[in-house]
Amino acid sequence: MSKVVTPRWGWALTGSGHFFNECIELARELEHVDLFVSKAAGEVLRQYKQQLDLPKTARVYKDTAASSPQVGYFYHGVYHTLVVAPATSNTVAKFVYGISDNLASNVFAQAGKCQVPCIVFACDTAPELLTRAPDGMVKVFPRRIDLENTEKLKIFEATQVAESLKDLIEFIGRRRSELKPA
Repeated sequence: MSKVVTPRWGWALTGSGHFFNECIELARELEHVDLFVSKAAGEVLRQYKQQLDLPKTARVYKDTAASSPQVGYFYHGVYHTLVVAPATSNTVAKFVYGISDNLASNVFAQAGKCQVPCIVFACDTAPELLTRAPDGMVKVFPRRIDLENTEKLKIFEATQVAESLKDLIEFIGRRRSELKPA
């Protein structure tokens, strides 16, 4: 592995298949990214037959400890941005109600406490959506509570909620521009 550069991108994967492959590709394009892989995301990686072949500057942290010790890096300025993509309805609900009981929810909470800007690609953003399952596209109908939680997340400090892959790409591009030296 090459020398670790700080500050870095943090990217949390959750257990959603919604544009999962595309999210992995976007993470691969970032220099100096740390990938936080929840237990559910580990399952989705296997279902979608994805490998974590990332650039040499990347690091991968898996959800293996109850306290998620990796969150300590947020206290030391290691991250300039956290991306959570894709974010399941369960993950969004945890974010909205302040539950930090897995790697993804812990890194989001710590990013907020350390004033690290966040980009969240919420899966449930419309009453009817097409999403990719391991064996092809399927139609899903998010529940009212899921849509309400997505709306609540939009008012969080320093948090942008991407409602589409296009939004996610735009938000990451904008953040990259903000980070370029003047």
